[in-house]
Order: sequence, then structure tokens, then C-alpha cells
Amino acid sequence: MWLHFRRTAAVFTCLLCAVLVMHPAAGAEKKNFKVAWSIYVGWMPWDYANQSGILRKWADKYGITIQLTQINDYIESINQYTAGSFDACVMTNMDALTVPAAGGVDSTALIIGDFSNGNDGIVLKGKGKKLADIKGQPVNLVQLSVSHYLLARALESVSLRERDIKVVNTSDADIVGAFASAAATSVVTWKPQLAAILALANTTEVFDSSRIPGEILDLLVVNSATLKSNPKLGKALVGAWYETMAVMSAADAKSAAALSAMAKASGTDLSGYKGQLLTTRLFTTATEAQSFATGANLVKSMDLVRNFSFTHGLLGDGARSADAVGIEFAGGKTLGDAKNIKLRFDPSYMQLAADDKL
Repeated sequence: MWLHFRRTAAVFTCLLCAVLVMHPAAGAEKKNFKVAWSIYVGWMPWDYANQSGILRKWADKYGITIQLTQINDYIESINQYTAGSFDACVMTNMDALTVPAAGGVDSTALIIGDFSNGNDGIVLKGKGKKLADIKGQPVNLVQLSVSHYLLARALESVSLRERDIKVVNTSDADIVGAFASAAATSVVTWKPQLAAILALANTTEVFDSSRIPGEILDLLVVNSATLKSNPKLGKALVGAWYETMAVMSAADAKSAAALSAMAKASGTDLSGYKGQLLTTRLFTTATEAQSFATGANLVKSMDLVRNFSFTHGLLGDGARSADAVGIEFAGGKTLGDAKNIKLRFDPSYMQLAADDKL
């Protein structure tokens, strides 16, 4: 997935210091809000909502202002959100758990936008034609990213472990060139890099994220205290999102223009963007998203994600188990420490949209 790379848990101490300095008034009632976003197929609708005036229309409806800011460095956008520079930010479910939540910032997944349904994949070069052939190979990937998570889940499916391969940490910017070298034999990455790699000769995709549906999620995350004190922000963001979804899925001239604008803004053409959408399970209606948010599979997925995060040291140096950070779901269901809930999946705003009550 575009720019879904990660840093190590060593950063958390610095982040937490910044949080303690900048977040004391996070729960205060206010009128002006800042939202950070970065380029990815499932987040391009935010740019369109902003450029088209949809976001401003919904903000005006609730008497607030929402400033949408593109941050080119995805990691930096989450850092700044965690430090309090932004009220909301787009990020994956794993990053929401391991950065703001693990860093002590109580955060709410306001919108579940999509899950990767083939956007992330594992590719072998040469004689390797099936996943089991990866055994003993060096694997180029962005270490401790969703690619790393995908690899771990894939290895489980063929009774292998990470000790059976060698992870070669490779930045997303360098991964296509690295895999093209003679020494590289396997890679895990996301689109558009994945598409570029599959275009190379003698390559075989042996596993992709469609095999683990609903586990790699793309979210809009809001500071929980801010949301509680400012429900108008949640209503405006959700309203703008689903109006944009309606435009995208209308299959008319306006929809084509919107998709073309998103494609251009993301650095590709309409065909390329549609290709990414094909392997993205976008929840185009609030009803779909709300149903997913209240389903049992979300809890199962987050259990897998939190266990991977703990075993790879992403819940912080003080975490003694995967239970260190509490996660709350619809209906009061929880995973982990119920006295330390730091990540919340709240479907209530999506339900308001589904019920046409915004």
C-alpha cells in the first residue's frame, strides 16, 4: 500500500513526550480542526472532497472549519497527529494501534474506508512458482510494515516461520529497483510498486492480501477526546466522506470526472487508478462500513494484528503482552487491557450516515 512503511518502537518515547506537551486541551470544544492525509488509492477521496467543496459544505453545515493538509511522508503525518498537531489523520489499523494508541493517545477509528483486497502481494522471481518456494530466500520488504504483516500471515499458511526466510529491509522508494537486481529473488510490497514488479519478466505473485480479507484496513482516525467534545467534527467528516463515495460510485460523467481527478492527484492515470480500486474493497456506503465495524471478523483481525505487533516489539518497550493496549469495539467488546483502552472502533457516526440522520 502506498507509503505504508513503519518505524520501530524506539520512536515511542519521543512521541509520548510530544503528546504530553501538546495534548492537554485535546478534549476542549472548538470550531477549527485540522486533518492530515497522504496519497493512497483509498484516501484520494479526501482530496476530491476538499477540492470539490464537499468537505467545506459539510463543515459549514455544522458551523466549523476543517483544514485538510496533505503530508507527503505518511509516517510523519501519523507522528504529527500523535503529537497533537492534527485532530484526525488517515492511517492503517496496524499503525493506529502501534503509533498513537501504543504511544498513549486515545484514538477513534471514525471511518473504516476499505481493506486491501489484493493491493499488497508477495512476488517470487525465477524458479519460485508457489509460496512454499520462498523458504530460505532473502525477502525484500519494508520491515515492520503491513508488508511484513502480510508475509507473516502468508508464512503461517504454508507452515513456515520468519526464521525460515531472511528479511531484507528495503524502502518503498527503492523496492522496485532492488527487486530488479540479480541478487533479489522475492519481495513483498503494495501497489503501485507491486504492479511495476509484476510487469517485470519471470515473476510470479504467490500470495496477496485477498487471502486475508479485512485484516489490512484503511481508516480515518480522530483523537477520542476531541471527538467526544466536538461531535460536529465527526458528523461533518462522515457526511463529506459518504457524499464523496456516492459521487464515485454513480457511474456517470460526474463520477468519471471525480475518478480522473483522484487519479491525477495520486500521480497516475484513470486506468491505473481504476486498477488499484479493483484490488481495494472500498466500502462505498455507510451501511457496508457499519456492518463491517459491528461484525465479529473485525475483532478477529485486530487480535491477529495486535499479536503480530507485540511479537515484533511495536507496542512499546513496556508492553509485556499483546494485552498492553486495550481496543474497544461496537457493543462494548474489548481486546486487551480494558483499563487502558487507547483504540476505539466506533460505528455510531457511520450508523448516523446509514440512517440518513446527519
